[in-house]
Amino acid sequence: MALPQEDPSLERHFKGHRDAVTCVDFSLNMKQLASGSMDSCLMVWHMKPQSRAYRFMGHKDAVTCVNFSPSGHLLASGSRDKTVRIWVPNVKGESTVFRAHTATVRSVHFCSDGQSLVTASDDKTVKVWSTHRQKFLFSLSQHINWVRCAKFSPDGRLIVSASDDKTVKLWDKNSRECVHSYCEHGGFVTYVDFHPSGTCIAAAGMDNTVKVWDVRTHRLLQHYQLHSAAVNALSFHPSGNYLITASSDSTLKILDLMEGRLLYTLHGHQGPATTVAFSRTGEYFASGGSDEQVMVWKSNFDVDYGEVLKVQRPPATLAGTAGNLPAVDFPIPPGRGKSLESVQSQPPEPTSMPQTLTSTLEHIVGQLDVLTQTVSILEQRLTLTEDKLKQCLENQQLIMQRTTP
Repeated sequence: MALPQEDPSLERHFKGHRDAVTCVDFSLNMKQLASGSMDSCLMVWHMKPQSRAYRFMGHKDAVTCVNFSPSGHLLASGSRDKTVRIWVPNVKGESTVFRAHTATVRSVHFCSDGQSLVTASDDKTVKVWSTHRQKFLFSLSQHINWVRCAKFSPDGRLIVSASDDKTVKLWDKNSRECVHSYCEHGGFVTYVDFHPSGTCIAAAGMDNTVKVWDVRTHRLLQHYQLHSAAVNALSFHPSGNYLITASSDSTLKILDLMEGRLLYTLHGHQGPATTVAFSRTGEYFASGGSDEQVMVWKSNFDVDYGEVLKVQRPPATLAGTAGNLPAVDFPIPPGRGKSLESVQSQPPEPTSMPQTLTSTLEHIVGQLDVLTQTVSILEQRLTLTEDKLKQCLENQQLIMQRTTP
């Protein structure tokens, strides 16, 4: 298949948040980009140059999630203050608020018809609401730990959720039953989303991995271990051919799902990259980080973006019994794919090193990451051993003191 013609390039920096950026989402028409932050504010940035951003203040604590309605006329946000707000994203920034959960709201997502909203929370539940009256419809409550993320399928018939109980659960919206639990993650599951075709889901984990499952056969199709720290978010390109990930190792990675390989590693953020999202046509993607920055990148993929919008049915490439994504088990070190460093707003320069040298260096970096992690684990174990030894000695002294006449 055709590969990107040019490297992805950094287009714009948006600065205005006063703490870590937690979430980003584009409106359908690409005119607005919303972001939420630990600073309790929601920002709506205009893609037109020289247009002032809107700062929406209403939440009493960190904003954790944001999502535009399919029409772009509404914007939902969730917060550590346990509420969900529905905003009108204009200069007035009016909003309605409702107490959605009994703990932090981690995720908000509109159904494709815009009629309902799914929320996920640290209270271990997933809830579905009617959008216009903010009326509670039903709750899904089989997770046994915090629920980090919940999304509707493109056709609105399924819901997928990711939790700190190390599972991803697939729910039938009509029967409200859990259809399947995916238990392959070795740590908390931070993020999950449906492939645009609705046939697959991808989940990101604290165990540094990304896993892709078929929702009909429940088979694990692909497994990527390309990051050296927790994967915080992911986003499918609307064509379904690419997946982008954001990680605490400060990088974004673009994967070619059809060939099952790493295409690019993007270095833009100082510190953890916390969130990433493609625009609705896939022409751009936005990322946010703990460095308080929102960055907008041009994908430069060899895709007719106008055509992507017209595709309502699943792409032909994913038809069939198990979605024709190749089976991939991709461990560290990556070995392939370009590594791009962003400097301010200049488009990254493609590397001119020979591919063999690049691969060797990436291999070494991968091995060093593994060593660093191993040393870190050993240090933790050593500290635990020292603490236990200290406790034993103290207990022994107490026993000696008691037995001494």
